[in-house]
Amino acid sequence: MAKHHLFTPKSMERIAEANSVVVIGLGRFGGALALELAAAGTEVLGIDNDEDIVQSFNGRLTHVVRADSTKEEALRQLSVHEFDRAVVGIGSDLEASILTTSALLRFNKPTIWAKAVSAAHGQILEQLGVEHVIRPEQDMGRRVAHLVRGAMLDYVEFEDGFAMVKTRPPKEALGRALGETGIRAKHHVTIVAVKRLNHDWDYTTTSTVLHEDDEIIVAGATSAAERFATLL
Repeated sequence: MAKHHLFTPKSMERIAEANSVVVIGLGRFGGALALELAAAGTEVLGIDNDEDIVQSFNGRLTHVVRADSTKEEALRQLSVHEFDRAVVGIGSDLEASILTTSALLRFNKPTIWAKAVSAAHGQILEQLGVEHVIRPEQDMGRRVAHLVRGAMLDYVEFEDGFAMVKTRPPKEALGRALGETGIRAKHHVTIVAVKRLNHDWDYTTTSTVLHEDDEIIVAGATSAAERFATLL
């Protein structure tokens, strides 16, 4: 069982060399992320400055340590500079988020994901050079708004205006092989997968024929995918 107060530089180096992630800030977002990673078999070093939070994760992560992540030397003692991937989940303390992220960037090695709690926070992180800025509240709000509108069964938007939408096939796509429908040329989207009633998901081909009770996944530019999901 992992003990948050028992660690050695060698043990941290071993974790850093494995398929591992360091998660700094174990609040709602960081804590949930760390547990999901651990459940998937990833070795996780969790760091937080709150002793009660650290205690609550004791035995649930590979290692969990109380430390001041704004101090570069503290991170080095934990071999954070040896990790390939780091997540900054600090949201409530803007200064701590920025200082921690700045220290990680000076290490050069980790690919960094950092949580932003506001547009200004996200802009600062981007200006610092963070490759992946996470805006969980904003992104979830946009996703839920699409679902509430009723046109989509699920919705995932990626960077650079690309999205994948789970929806029902429109009438124009029913009863004909996809290669004959002209959907890609007409609507600028690709139907990439289909789920038949009581069956698993499967990839589509040009010969796939869709039915009214199917579910489909559509990929394309965000605006095009959204428009396609509203077709009847």
